[in-house]
Amino acid sequence: MADRTPVAVFISGSGTNMAALLYASRAADCPYEIVLVLSNNPEASGLKLAEAEGVPTFARPHKGIPRAEHDALMEAEVLAAGARYIALAGYMRILSPEFVGRWEGRMLNIHPSLLPKYKGLHTHDRAIEAGDSHGGCTVHLVTAELDDGPVLGQTPVAIIPGDTGDTLAARVLFAEHQLYSRTLAAFVARENNADWLLEKVRALAAALPEVEERESHGAAGWRVGGKYFAYFNDQHHGTPHIALLVKTSGQDELAALIEQDADTWFRPAYYGASGWAGLILNRPDVDWDHAADWLRRSWAAVAPRRLAAMLEF
Repeated sequence: MADRTPVAVFISGSGTNMAALLYASRAADCPYEIVLVLSNNPEASGLKLAEAEGVPTFARPHKGIPRAEHDALMEAEVLAAGARYIALAGYMRILSPEFVGRWEGRMLNIHPSLLPKYKGLHTHDRAIEAGDSHGGCTVHLVTAELDDGPVLGQTPVAIIPGDTGDTLAARVLFAEHQLYSRTLAAFVARENNADWLLEKVRALAAALPEVEERESHGAAGWRVGGKYFAYFNDQHHGTPHIALLVKTSGQDELAALIEQDADTWFRPAYYGASGWAGLILNRPDVDWDHAADWLRRSWAAVAPRRLAAMLEF
């Protein structure tokens, strides 16, 4: 299969969710691999399991170290391992806003409640005391506010008469192990998913004035004033690329873009002869602001004059 997306996992204790992520990654079709397991607790038993399974580990106690400094030490190891995503799996340490900001959209956490209910600790006891019919678990993106990021997936778990926090927690843990690996796999696979990439491009194009979407030669395209300024290319004409096609000023600029960054740009079949450039989308860490800038520029190249003043460049 294609290269797997490298993921680092943070733990503080037994690491059962880390183990679930790790063993799920052994499936032939899993889109991610665990490249490093880190902990703020050198005695965390999950570290021993990771080592036994051949996964590199790193531990650094946080006591006596300023929060942001400890986060930076952990982050340096993550970057050295080449990880592109972080999965928090029972990491009992609040992260600094600076660290969270640097990993915005690329750090996931699993929480033992159906968020937004019961942020923080003692979630199972609180669900039982509230008379809820279900507890459960949530995978979400990490933001600076505790347990408050966008929800990526949830699994409800029924509360049985006579349940205690411990008995409910034991059943929720089964759900966590299944939900986390499934959600992480789906999340990292988006960057190669044509439907998801198309929706990203569609939203950017729709934000421009007086844009009409119309299919052309089996591909989504966007027009202004009756003229196309962008197309979505899903591995057309034998290329391996999922791409956004945009107008350049001509062959010289197209050649320069490819020469400067062949991992980002290519000359599309058929369209390239007219100076269109292919901005590759099925690659790691696409800069969507960059894509939006090129859409605006391409739009301006064909838009009627009365519209040109509506956008500032």
